[in-house]
Amino acid sequence: MPQNSTPAGVQPSREPYRLDESDDTSAPTPIESAVIQSRYGRTPDRKLRDRRILWALGGIFVLVLGAWVLWTGLDGASTQIEARDIGHTIIDEHTVSVTFEVSLPVNRTASCAVQALNESYSVVGWKIIDLPPSTLYNRSFTEILRTTDLSNTGLIYECWLT
Repeated sequence: MPQNSTPAGVQPSREPYRLDESDDTSAPTPIESAVIQSRYGRTPDRKLRDRRILWALGGIFVLVLGAWVLWTGLDGASTQIEARDIGHTIIDEHTVSVTFEVSLPVNRTASCAVQALNESYSVVGWKIIDLPPSTLYNRSFTEILRTTDLSNTGLIYECWLT
């Protein structure tokens, strides 16, 4: 394929092609008719309304963000207690021993729900125990659960301050 794509019999021009030969480089003047401006939504009232809507949406966003920060960040009650499973021992078909560690504020009482699950993850044993106050922050407990069926595991379900 030839590099020059000029049709046969036409001489290529040595000058660049120009659309407009006039010296006027200014943009056309816009039509400032009130009817045209209103038709396309460029009235001063519309700009003011749009600005108010944007400020209202920004204010709502700030309020929602502030409420979320207060709800998640400053709620100290949910971070005061933590429970961790240490292990479990299946004693027999109807008994399991669950060992767990609880971290809670000093001299505070708490309650914990301990559960035993079978192979299909159904609850076959459940017990709520009360933890007495102590001068220690971290404490370990071992609890014996009676089960209705052979359990596969025993674990701590949840702890809460009382």
